[in-house]
Amino acid sequence: MPDPFAPSGRAAAGVETVGETGSTNADLLARLAAGDVLPEGAWLVADRQTAGRGRQGRAWSDGYGNFMGSTLVRVRPTDPPLHTLALVAGLALLEVVAPRLPAPVQAQLKWPNDLLIGPAKLAGILLERSGDAVVIGIGVNLAVAPGVEGRETVALSAFGPAPDRDTFAADLARSFATDLARWRDYGLDPVIARWLAAAHPVGTPLLVGEPGEPALAGSFAGLDGDGALRLRLGDGTTRTIHAGEVRLAASD
Repeated sequence: MPDPFAPSGRAAAGVETVGETGSTNADLLARLAAGDVLPEGAWLVADRQTAGRGRQGRAWSDGYGNFMGSTLVRVRPTDPPLHTLALVAGLALLEVVAPRLPAPVQAQLKWPNDLLIGPAKLAGILLERSGDAVVIGIGVNLAVAPGVEGRETVALSAFGPAPDRDTFAADLARSFATDLARWRDYGLDPVIARWLAAAHPVGTPLLVGEPGEPALAGSFAGLDGDGALRLRLGDGTTRTIHAGEVRLAASD
């Protein structure tokens, strides 16, 4: 039987590829727990994931030819708030996706961890902390759009040839390293400004609340100085949202 953890093909420097695993996030977390010294900027990318997951432990279905990978950031005392790494990852991802879309198609960021084309999800981001490291998992529909209950999904292949996974991985590794350095060197304000410019417009109707729970309806009112969502309610007040499932109301 072939080794499912054998390298699957060519890889850029710092990008390790495996044929199949449960979850690249879980693998990096397990290595950290076992005492492995993993350098910041290391990436683990899988051809297939059998136990991929998103927020709240939800299953994230994979698809062969899609990007499924994780990297890690070593926490420094001077770092901005760690949860804003989701914004950093989103910007880095958008910079890699945007040139692969034909005009006039555009991708947009949705707080806190999704990349959309129209109402459909193209990519998701998951942050998990282990000691002095934050593991960042990213899944991008390059070739196929797996079905996700209650969500529209889309793949880049809907707009042209599916991008080569290994090339995409190398581009994303470089883009994330650049945006991580900006986050550290210049602070959070420029990150928030760039993120807002790439997100759905202020005033976009949103629903906030986990599936199966009553949703809080409002409109997008930007982000606060720490990267939390500002939701304008129907009575004119503004609620700050630090965590939760956010959906575009128009897509439900």
